[in-house]
Amino acid sequence: MAEQNQSYSQFRGQPRLPKFAIPKRYDLKLKPDLAACKFAGAVQISVDVVSDTKFLVLNAAELSCFHFCLGIYLSSIEINCIDENDEIDKWVLEPVRVDLFEEDEILVLEFKESLPIGVGVLSLGFEGTLNDRMKGFYRSTYEHNGEKKNMAVTQFEPADARRCFPCWDEPACKATFKITLEVPSDLLALSNMPITEEKQNGNLKTVYYQESPIMSTYLVAVVVGLFDYVEDNTPDGINVKVYCQVGKASQGKFALEVAVKTLGLYKEYFAVPYSLPKLDMIAIPDFAAGAMENYGLVTYRETALLYDEKHSAAANKQRVATVVAHELAHQWFGNLVTMEWWTHLWLNEGFATWVSYLAADSLFPEWKIWTQFLDECTEGLRLDGLAESHPIEVDINHASEIDEIFDAISYRKGASVIRMLQSYLGPGSFQTGLASYVKKYACSNAKTEDLWSALEEESGEPVNKLMNSWTKQVGYPVVSVKLKDQRLEFDQSRFLFTGSHGDGQWVVPITLCCGSYDASKSFLLQNKSETLDVKDLLSASGSSDRPWIKVNVEQTGFYRVKYDEDLSAGLRNAIERKYLSTCDRNGILDDYYSLSMSCEQSMTSLLALMSAYREEPEYIVLSNLISVASKVAKIVADSSPELVGDVKLFFINLFQNSAERLGWDPKPGESHLDSMLRGELLTALASFGHKATLEEANKRFRIFLEDRNSPVLHPDLRRAVYVAVMQGVNKSNRSGYDSLLKIYRETDLSQEKTRILGSLGTCQDPEIIQEFLDFLLSSEVRSQDVVFGLSVSSESREIAWNWLKAKWDHLTKTYGAGFLITRFISAIVSPFSSYEKAAEAEEFFSSRMKPYIARTLKQSIERVHINAAWVKSIRNDKNLPHAVKELAYRKY
Repeated sequence: MAEQNQSYSQFRGQPRLPKFAIPKRYDLKLKPDLAACKFAGAVQISVDVVSDTKFLVLNAAELSCFHFCLGIYLSSIEINCIDENDEIDKWVLEPVRVDLFEEDEILVLEFKESLPIGVGVLSLGFEGTLNDRMKGFYRSTYEHNGEKKNMAVTQFEPADARRCFPCWDEPACKATFKITLEVPSDLLALSNMPITEEKQNGNLKTVYYQESPIMSTYLVAVVVGLFDYVEDNTPDGINVKVYCQVGKASQGKFALEVAVKTLGLYKEYFAVPYSLPKLDMIAIPDFAAGAMENYGLVTYRETALLYDEKHSAAANKQRVATVVAHELAHQWFGNLVTMEWWTHLWLNEGFATWVSYLAADSLFPEWKIWTQFLDECTEGLRLDGLAESHPIEVDINHASEIDEIFDAISYRKGASVIRMLQSYLGPGSFQTGLASYVKKYACSNAKTEDLWSALEEESGEPVNKLMNSWTKQVGYPVVSVKLKDQRLEFDQSRFLFTGSHGDGQWVVPITLCCGSYDASKSFLLQNKSETLDVKDLLSASGSSDRPWIKVNVEQTGFYRVKYDEDLSAGLRNAIERKYLSTCDRNGILDDYYSLSMSCEQSMTSLLALMSAYREEPEYIVLSNLISVASKVAKIVADSSPELVGDVKLFFINLFQNSAERLGWDPKPGESHLDSMLRGELLTALASFGHKATLEEANKRFRIFLEDRNSPVLHPDLRRAVYVAVMQGVNKSNRSGYDSLLKIYRETDLSQEKTRILGSLGTCQDPEIIQEFLDFLLSSEVRSQDVVFGLSVSSESREIAWNWLKAKWDHLTKTYGAGFLITRFISAIVSPFSSYEKAAEAEEFFSSRMKPYIARTLKQSIERVHINAAWVKSIRNDKNLPHAVKELAYRKY
């Protein structure tokens, strides 16, 4: 057959492994050496040969001991054959040739003759390095009794199991795993399944685990080190443990409580119980992502799992709850039902992001978490408004391209279109369709279309047609709305921050209300333009004035709305009179800000809209207002520096009332949202230079330095105070900087460390920033945390850019391929606002291009172009100087 004539070259450069053999079971033994940072292993893979072939092709990377000292000392493939008398014959086939193609990360075995159809056992031995790149089988460091120690950890998503053992490293190649570890006797060894037996052998022990259910290689997990833990059981008897560094066990209690409740909640929501006998969650000191959903052994950054009653802020508590809920959603959506290929990554991530809000809302209704969902939507809209965005479903041709799609499109746009669909279908029908999907594809793989079919069957709605326009094409629409003769005219075109209108047409679920939330309508906008008669709504509103009309009610749709001048004025008035819901007030602000950035609305009209929020009470709207204000202040500084003082004064006036209402100290029984808001408001006032805030912050900081247990610096205030302190730091007055570094060095709480790193970069003195950036690359900062210090003040952008260029080779060596390296580019290149700087960045990276940074670099350069065009448009806004003066000195 054709397989017989295949040459090795046929397997090179292929996005997928050939399908002539399928793994069924792995018997994997690993022996990590934590002192030498190496590991050895052996794997026996039960392989089902399903079509005629002389080759076996599987993944392997960065493993040694293959033939001629490279490779895996390969024993053989053992074939069991049953003859007519039911006797089992065994024979061993030796490969005639073994090659490892490092660039393709594949191992090719050639046999003399065709392999018999049926199941054989492939036995391989191998060795590797416990690397320091936070991928594959790697080492993390921690301190125990003042001594630095190594732990061994796995991180296999998306395609790094191949760095630990040879395997069919694709999500569709599901198999069962029987794992055995040989480790030092005094250490804890964890894997996906419970331990069945431990055998001591001097200072080593061999740990045997139950065989796992069928799962993908990227979900296999092993952790070896010293840990404390807290534990509890669910009502159905599933044992849940939270592991962390010795001495931090009490910080795991909150996550444990959330996990136990969430497992019960998901069991009900998906109508399928959690499928493993135990769930371990563990905080890893060095961890590139936020967390990873390995089946039964979920790994986390410390900041995403541990909560310290005394030193963690309310925002940290919320993050722990949503990250735990996200990872546990994957135990069903991802682990039990797995995407067929990385093109469908968004199904995993978008869904888990959306459902984590469902869980958090159920556990903590007082957090009003759905009002905060707009943050997810906004981030998705921000990235997808770039010409260099990508569709939700993106073709992946090589493993090196996968990392770049772990982004706001897969997670946040994914979550937003799922919410839009749930809102359109209704929660009941959506949940039933989802439960039938999980049941049907449990222990198997599924594609996006499989989910649509299940939901379509349940709801009777054209889900496939509706959703294809959102997942298969890039971008989203801006819907322009005009009111003419009691008819609303709708036009859709692709929204781009560049201001041009791109191609594309969507099936848009339009919702609208008129003068009241009771007078509402909804329809599917399927053409470029449509009109809708709203005579009945206008008369139902009963208002003598022209009533306000809000499109995209509660912001459940993933699109922007651009209103004509009259409708805009009506909405401004409705915001001032508090007629609109929290989500709608927030959505109008975000759409307006984005239309200003794309030069479709003037800066003058954006500032006029912002002034309508001067009595805004809600956390999420004020939080967004702060974010918009800080970006506006920066772009005005680049375009019209003479206006910056008055713009900042306007923003101080805008936020002062809310800050005074909350005060500096927590009030007994105050809401979680007020706790989060206090810190954000004070941080904003400090960065805009509000004198009273800066003075109070510095006063409290001095008291705190004398007594770290003083109540004057509640965790919710710390970032604000640290930022305020850094505003006064310069090379001749550096005590605040040195004091913060001292706190950084003395704390062992990751949340405090990252809080300090995020504050130090706000210093306005470029010399201090130069010193700080060099500190980021010292051994005192874990590689995973460097990214928290990259957002520097506008005054230091040039320093950061020169530093990035000087350190680029060092950075690529440290981080290798992976998404952390892309954060350096987006954080340091994107904030510029001149065409010259865009050209300079292009020039610098032209000789340093790698597939894993290509998309991020294009997006960052596009952002610089967008900022440059925005600067030009602000300079041409003749009404702006007068408007800014009036807003800054207006007495409310």
